[in-house]
Amino acid sequence: MPQLAVETFASQLVWLAITFIVLYVIMAKVVIPRVGGILEDREQRIRSDLDKAEELKADTDKAIADYEARLAEARANAGEIVGKMKAEMTAEIDKRQAEIDADLAERQAEAEKQIAAQRDSALASLNDIAQSVTSALVEKLSGTSPSDDRVESAVQTAREGSR
Repeated sequence: MPQLAVETFASQLVWLAITFIVLYVIMAKVVIPRVGGILEDREQRIRSDLDKAEELKADTDKAIADYEARLAEARANAGEIVGKMKAEMTAEIDKRQAEIDADLAERQAEAEKQIAAQRDSALASLNDIAQSVTSALVEKLSGTSPSDDRVESAVQTAREGSR
């Protein structure tokens, strides 16, 4: 094996040093700066993406806060509208109830008047019926027809006695 031959150690060490120096210079001047630039670009891109993400997160948080504020405002407005509608409906119901109550009271008063008129009419005709029944009874029992004045006074006396 030639690499183990002692006579070629000096030339191998020289070529090793030359190759090492050439590779070191190439690495130091070309490869490492390019890799460093790539790493810096990548780091800068990551930082800009993170900054952009933070900015978008702040915008999202602001949008969420605005949404929640508007939602709370809408709920408050809805509650207020519901309260107003409920008050209006209650007022309308009360108004209609009052109208119905007034109409019913009017109808009841009219019905009571009709009942009173019918009662008075019935009581008035009751007097006539009582006189005719009394006259018919007396005639049937006694066989003679009583005078109208006598029958009227007897019915009047019987009426006053029953009160």
